[in-house]
Amino acid sequence: MTETIDTPVFELKGNIDRKYGEDSKLIYDLKDQGGELCPSDKEFSSLSGPSDPTVDKLDKMAWEDVKKEMVNEKSLSEEAADQIGEYVSMQGGKDLAERLLQDPKMSQSKQACAGLSDIKLLFSYLELFQVTDKVVFDLSLARGLDYYTGVIYEAVLTQAGVAPVSNETQQGAPAEESVSVGSVAGGGRYDGLVGMFDPKGRKVPCVGVSIGIERIFSIMEQKAEASAEKVRTTEVQVMVASAQKNLLEERLKLVTELWDAGIKAEVMYKKNPKLLSQLQHCEESGIPLVAILGEQELKDGVVKLRVVATREEFDISRADLLAEIRRRTSEA
Repeated sequence: MTETIDTPVFELKGNIDRKYGEDSKLIYDLKDQGGELCPSDKEFSSLSGPSDPTVDKLDKMAWEDVKKEMVNEKSLSEEAADQIGEYVSMQGGKDLAERLLQDPKMSQSKQACAGLSDIKLLFSYLELFQVTDKVVFDLSLARGLDYYTGVIYEAVLTQAGVAPVSNETQQGAPAEESVSVGSVAGGGRYDGLVGMFDPKGRKVPCVGVSIGIERIFSIMEQKAEASAEKVRTTEVQVMVASAQKNLLEERLKLVTELWDAGIKAEVMYKKNPKLLSQLQHCEESGIPLVAILGEQELKDGVVKLRVVATREEFDISRADLLAEIRRRTSEA
């Protein structure tokens, strides 16, 4: 049985320190009011860049620059860096996993073979779900945290939707259709972490993911600003308005009729709101229709229906009003 849990944003330093290996730069040290040290995982709480391992910088740096950092700062030999470079440039799917299982170097490692077999299994499930066009097996993806015991993953938004970043992008010449907007989620499998807190030390298989909410909101705001389309801030379909004073009760009667019919309607509760104020509210909040009542409309048994986007107005009989509103809102 699978269970879902929410984990804390901050964790006690003693609980998580030893799981980060040498990459303590991934932790913010904070103190609570009692002086207790609490670390926050930068990688998951902000999702604002690649984690510390050098190869994970390939989405922002050319391979030659990454190689220099590995050799000069990480003290790897040129030969070792070149061998790593052969693999981290690879991207694909199930076919890549199958090819690597036959690779002379990879096939010598039981751990590598086990991981590649798991990737093959993963892609067989992705095929069943018909989402293989949304997922890429990327050997340059890395995490600077040693509590991961299996697959790691990252969700990336591009200008054209979710798409793999091409080799050209990694070499510093981004393809137009795959311009990366950035990571919006990340995580992986960590079967040994939860067992740390079990008195009996039992192994608890776990998979976790953290979503960069602030980054998603930022991207949505940017898209909204760039789009000419009005962003709706309400689900209201109709505003019941009045053109003259002393029609509050009539407005309340009509809005109640609309509510009873399952139509999402709204009315200003001021006794005598100005018609212009009511219309401006609809335009600002994206309400598509206005049902306007006036003394003449009440005498004639009609409602003046205004289309906010075009500012067109039609006289509709009260008997036909519900059907007309449903027709227009369904078309919209």
